[in-house]
Amino acid sequence: MKKRRLIMRSIILAVLVAAVAYTLYANFMKDHAEKVAVGSLAPDFVLTDMQGNKHKLSDYKGQGVFLNFWGTWCPPCKKEMPYINNQYHQFKDKGVQVLSVNIQESELAVNQFADRYKLDFPIVIDTDKEVMTTYGIDNLPATFLIDKDGKVVKSTTGEMSEDMVRDFMEKIKP
Repeated sequence: MKKRRLIMRSIILAVLVAAVAYTLYANFMKDHAEKVAVGSLAPDFVLTDMQGNKHKLSDYKGQGVFLNFWGTWCPPCKKEMPYINNQYHQFKDKGVQVLSVNIQESELAVNQFADRYKLDFPIVIDTDKEVMTTYGIDNLPATFLIDKDGKVVKSTTGEMSEDMVRDFMEKIKP
């Protein structure tokens, strides 16, 4: 009886060890999308904004693009959005566009957020995280500065001050 119980416990322990080992292996070995490299062409995408207009990144060629990924639940995103909006007004007539990509939230949540912060730059929703994955983003907010030729000149993760936003837009002004 004791021998049988020992064998059953050993089998259960072996199965648990195998499950833990597999889980660790799967997490460490899974393909992490590399963040889009500075100097490379920004991957093209098409997403739809809150008014139903399609935005294709390559349509902005000839202009600088301030590409910002964010979420309504993200405290640093909430803090930097008014800064981005202020600078959008300063740079939109100087060849710099803002394209703001919300990650997987409802139109209702995004519209309420945009209304609360009085945002008027284009906001699109990445409903299936496809663009987020393509750009290799893990944490929000994440911003990519794209020059008039469609090349990534800088990427940054984390909260930005208004001075940073201004400097970044200045950097991609054609």
